[in-house]
Amino acid sequence: MSENSPDLEDDTGTFESGLPGFLGTIDVFISKVEAFMLAMGVILMAVNTCANVIARYVLGEGMFFSGEVNRILIILITFAGIGYAARHGRHIRMSAIYDAIPPKGRKVLMIFIALVTSVLMFFLCYHSYFYIETLASRGRILPALGIEIWWIYIWAPVGFAITGIQYLLTAIKNFTSKDVYLSTGVVDGYTDSESEV
Repeated sequence: MSENSPDLEDDTGTFESGLPGFLGTIDVFISKVEAFMLAMGVILMAVNTCANVIARYVLGEGMFFSGEVNRILIILITFAGIGYAARHGRHIRMSAIYDAIPPKGRKVLMIFIALVTSVLMFFLCYHSYFYIETLASRGRILPALGIEIWWIYIWAPVGFAITGIQYLLTAIKNFTSKDVYLSTGVVDGYTDSESEV
């Protein structure tokens, strides 16, 4: 299949929420924040890594802070990415039992899965907040950048909260829709290429 094939679906365009009113507005706003965080994180990591390699070969010595900057960006990308994956229905699913259930059962199971996952994400958000509080009380700093280490973990509760909100919105979407949704904008189902495997 070529890149210009009409069968390829492009999900990188502008996100449109499947939720009505205020919930849809929240969903679109969060998607823009996630997209910005991921794009800037990847771009900055690429620029930082390339600059460090160039500095190492041209000047004979790499940038002393490059490793710490990449560490910060990896944490940012990881925790922004979990919300993005939930929004686009891209998390790994164990679906053998789910696929064998009739559509009404799938809807009930998807609502249950979304609600339980949402609660788990908020639980992790709560505990990651207290982890950051503990780090802040210890006063440790990054040796190269000189900033307190707790700042780099601030993305963990943010990412968990965004993902928890996304799964909660998915449950609401399944409550208010006749179709089964993996996220607020992704209907459950397989593409032709997936079903042939």
